[in-house]
Amino acid sequence: MRVIVPFDVSTPKTSLADVLTPSEREAFARASLTDVLDALTTAGHEPTVLSTAPIDLDWPVHVDERALTPAVNARLATADGPIAIVMADLTLATAAAIKRLTAPDTDIVFAPGRGGGTNAIVVRHPEFRVDYHGVSIRDHREIAADLNASVTEVDSYRLSTDIDTPADLAEVLLHTDGTAATWLRDHGFAVRADGGATVVRS
Repeated sequence: MRVIVPFDVSTPKTSLADVLTPSEREAFARASLTDVLDALTTAGHEPTVLSTAPIDLDWPVHVDERALTPAVNARLATADGPIAIVMADLTLATAAAIKRLTAPDTDIVFAPGRGGGTNAIVVRHPEFRVDYHGVSIRDHREIAADLNASVTEVDSYRLSTDIDTPADLAEVLLHTDGTAATWLRDHGFAVRADGGATVVRS
């Protein structure tokens, strides 16, 4: 299955500005992207990165400077078969989680994210298009319903957890041992219990 991984080179992970400098955010975002691509490759797919600017990777890169929604829809419009869109900050993703995503044979498969996002989609319906603005999982359900498309939703902790806030870094350190987790440890991050809560301290 073709897999597209959107990646914003220009302003990665601004939500981590309280704990990471701009150059560190770029490096961490690259490390997270690598973990996602590794998981997809191990699951047997050949992912392509949909990047807002040229980037040097060991995987194919397609550059599209447009915003996320039109860039992804352009790829959907030219797809000649099933295609998956997997976000680059799903740092906890594993090959097993990816296989759960791609296993159902319905027209559309969603992996909802926390807070109403859509972290991964498999599209087999030729007319389905994405809309990542606002509460995207609700919008995507409505789009699929309007097309009378069959839908499966995959309930997966690893696919629902996108790394968006400083607190999310604890999830990376606790549940993965990949490139992003190694980067965090190398830069002084660790998990400590603080009054019963799990927090990240540098």
